Amino acid sequence: MAAMRILIVEDDPQLGDGLTSSLRSLGFTPDWVQDAAAAWLALNGEEYEAMVLDLGLPGESGLSLLHRLRGNGRHLSVLILTALESKSDKLNGFNAGADDYVVKPVDTEELAARLHALARRARGQAHNRLTAGPIEIDTQARRGWLVGQPVSLSAREYALLEKLMTNQGRVLSKAQLEDALYGWGEGVESNTVEVHIHHLRRKLGSNAILTLRGIGYMIENPK
Repeated sequence: MAAMRILIVEDDPQLGDGLTSSLRSLGFTPDWVQDAAAAWLALNGEEYEAMVLDLGLPGESGLSLLHRLRGNGRHLSVLILTALESKSDKLNGFNAGADDYVVKPVDTEELAARLHALARRARGQAHNRLTAGPIEIDTQARRGWLVGQPVSLSAREYALLEKLMTNQGRVLSKAQLEDALYGWGEGVESNTVEVHIHHLRRKLGSNAILTLRGIGYMIENPK
């Protein structure tokens, strides 16, 4: 699982299920809904870094949902994924506030790369590498180093570390970290975050991650 939680809005069951499974295998934490109404509820109940949006939805269209999102002042990164490929369709999508526009069918690895690029842009990053003192990660390769030496990390250890690294200097609650590790329908054990924090400290140093009791966890920004 990954620290990048995304919402997929796609009414085709086969495609929606396929995208969810494929992106999960590539390290994302995806949630999937099939119409604009469900998407709006999800967007107001969860915290996402990006949305993959089909335009041809039943009921309210994807374009209308995007207009509503931007009209509400929401800056979530939006990648339109649609079969509509005319110039006017693309212009309408970008004018409505889309950050990227991809025509179906799409290679899932390309889609993942585009989502990573949107995340970097939103965070003000020029590249995939993030550093905090002696710790470094590559957000696309999903690898970590300590003082230049590779560190073996499980998928969820990496996800937790990426979430903390992309929020350096900010305290994240246990619930926020759990959201980075699990999508809908995945069981969360009560001590999962604590166990992974313990493992990361063993690998990165006991002071790598700070605990603020009753509040959460953080990696200090060395700048």
